[in-house]
Amino acid sequence: MTNPELRAAVRALCARYPETYWQQLDAERAYPESFVGELTRAGYLAALIPAEYGGAGLSMADACSILEEINRSGANAAACHAQMYTMGTLLRHGSEAQKRAWLPLIAAGNVRLQAFAVTEPTAGSDTSRITTFAERNGDRYIVRGQKIFISRVQHSDLMVLLARTTRPEQVPKRTDGLSVFLVDLRTAGERVRVRPIDTMVNHETSEVFFDDLEVPAENLIGEEGKGFRYILSGMNAERILLASESVGDALYFIERASKYATERVVFDRPIGMNQGVQFPLARAYVSTRAAAALRDTAATLYDEDRPCGAEANMCKLAASEAAWEAANAAMNTFGGYGLACEYGLERKFREARLYLVAPVANNLVLSYVGEHVLGMPRSF
Repeated sequence: MTNPELRAAVRALCARYPETYWQQLDAERAYPESFVGELTRAGYLAALIPAEYGGAGLSMADACSILEEINRSGANAAACHAQMYTMGTLLRHGSEAQKRAWLPLIAAGNVRLQAFAVTEPTAGSDTSRITTFAERNGDRYIVRGQKIFISRVQHSDLMVLLARTTRPEQVPKRTDGLSVFLVDLRTAGERVRVRPIDTMVNHETSEVFFDDLEVPAENLIGEEGKGFRYILSGMNAERILLASESVGDALYFIERASKYATERVVFDRPIGMNQGVQFPLARAYVSTRAAAALRDTAATLYDEDRPCGAEANMCKLAASEAAWEAANAAMNTFGGYGLACEYGLERKFREARLYLVAPVANNLVLSYVGEHVLGMPRSF
């Protein structure tokens, strides 16, 4: 992605948060409040909000550059990236009144939109089988159910929620009867219960229970029952942006390892002279450049409001696998030092592993490509 000035500004901001900052957060399992706050004040988290609503009015390509540079620096954009990709649902399908009410507040940093509640324990990746139900009652909906792996809910003011509004047996297709709501968590009280889930990375995620939560009908995004299509729009943005983070992770590993391989001398020669060290890093770099090119194509299609489901999914797969390839090559290059927390590699190694299975498992991406791109029979 181009725009070198934007990239340089993001790198300068990230340079103020060295490895010691992320090490301490990782040890304490703490949220990077100061880092997220500075990103917010700089306007980077409002990149995709149009200028008329107080945002930066940047393109998807620019947003990709921001997240790529954050992860390339050694930081972790997962603490705040949802504020970018949740914009897709609200911007493209919300009413003018909703956008006027919420987007300026989000852009100014007065409220955070960081939670995206879709996944459920019994449905997994089969979104059409979610059971959380929103029942219309006059001028409001009553929500009952539960979600799982809902990230940043404890650090968010607003939540984009997908729930059923019509029972599956009453609709012609399982993807019908799903609706999207904007939930104000600040007023939810005990109607929303949160159970944090400990994971191998410092990534705040939780199981969430809705106990007769009341949501004003005016917070319904778009048309009732058409929410599955709206969510897909947000998911395409999510996949493209998270692919950018994986590209950034891959470059972090490759750059760190290449420098180390050039400087580290064993048996009177830099270890980078050995093809067993050099070739895996070179191959990982080729994979990363290929993934970045596919990401660029997906971002361009998204910016042009053209269909990009295949490209969004494919770039997520390619980038996550390139990052994991680079992570393993870097760990092998550093040897035992790669396991030492002070070097930062082991933290990033754990973080890079996430995107092989989230926000969609790569096997599901392959099944999507096999069926919808190559025209083969459905595999499940």
